[in-house]
Amino acid sequence: MTIQLPNGNGEFKAYEPRTEPFAATPGTPFASRTVFSAAHVVADPFADVSPDSPAAVDWDATLAFRRHLWSHGLGVAEAMDTAQRGMGLDWAGAAELIRRSAAEAKSVGGLIACGVGTDQLIGPAGLAEVRAAYEEQLALVEESGAQAILMASRALAAAAKGPEDYLEVYGHLLRQASEPVILHWLGPMFDPALEGYWGSSDLDAATDTFLEVIAAHPDKVDGIKVSLLEAQREIDIRRRLPQGVRCYTGDDFNYPELIAGDDQGFSHALLGIFDPLGPLAAQAVRVLDTGDAKGFRELLDPTVELSRHLFQAPTRFYKTGVVFLAWLAGHQSHFTMVGGLQSARSLPHFARAYELADGLGLFPDPKLAEERMKNLLSLYGVNQ
Repeated sequence: MTIQLPNGNGEFKAYEPRTEPFAATPGTPFASRTVFSAAHVVADPFADVSPDSPAAVDWDATLAFRRHLWSHGLGVAEAMDTAQRGMGLDWAGAAELIRRSAAEAKSVGGLIACGVGTDQLIGPAGLAEVRAAYEEQLALVEESGAQAILMASRALAAAAKGPEDYLEVYGHLLRQASEPVILHWLGPMFDPALEGYWGSSDLDAATDTFLEVIAAHPDKVDGIKVSLLEAQREIDIRRRLPQGVRCYTGDDFNYPELIAGDDQGFSHALLGIFDPLGPLAAQAVRVLDTGDAKGFRELLDPTVELSRHLFQAPTRFYKTGVVFLAWLAGHQSHFTMVGGLQSARSLPHFARAYELADGLGLFPDPKLAEERMKNLLSLYGVNQ
């Protein structure tokens, strides 16, 4: 049996779906790497809301997906870009998500870290307001018992006059943090409003400022997450970190080689692509735990084509593909998203994502995934 998939040129190709999924078993956290999956949120499809309304979240399905990730030994990076933070999920929704997920993590013994930003600010803000917004969110995350991830701030990017403003704001926050945090450098390909972060569009100069923040407070920085989609820059930054400060790769294009590492070190992981890849990625890291870097790469390298497809420009819409695959995999009963973001990718994009994910065996029930893909095709006027 085949399914007819559009190729983007007005033509169709016959694809024969896989019949057996990748065999992955749940397990405990890993020995050689700390690995977080940034997790998506599940919308409530029955809420009468518009794309501009506050997010209506299906909390049961959202938390069930986090339990799925924890069951495979992965940590959850909560209320991050993958959860549509600032793209459908406002601060009120993110705060509720943090509270609920942190409580759920405690109940199951799961690893969790949560995003701290300034997205409660509306309109222009000065540095004092940026600091206060960060402080409010940092306090909530710490009160929840989760580790804090200091995310890049659109408001700070707009307010800062130069590197010194970043040094002042981040230094203030790190001195206040009760436990070591993860610093997140999100590139403009994920959020155009973050162009020139750390006070310069010159990445070499920005890197120097970023590292200056860390060097001034190494005891308050557990690690850094670098999301610039440049493998060599991440490696260069990784080699310049103070002793004991970890690098968590956020490079959804080059993660296998960065996690495997080299004779001078390796990256841990905090990745949006590990949302759809969870069980397979977990199996690969368990192989790496045995010292088998070759076996790790053999499992994870074939996933890069799917990741590059989902994260293709405009990269910020990768969330649409992530939720689409969660629907096909049976983690949610529908393909709707907060903010109406399910419309952000084309039918040929979905078709290719289905083909690549199915080829990897990512769908626990391949027949269900095939039926749902056919339903989507039918909605677009394609009859099988």
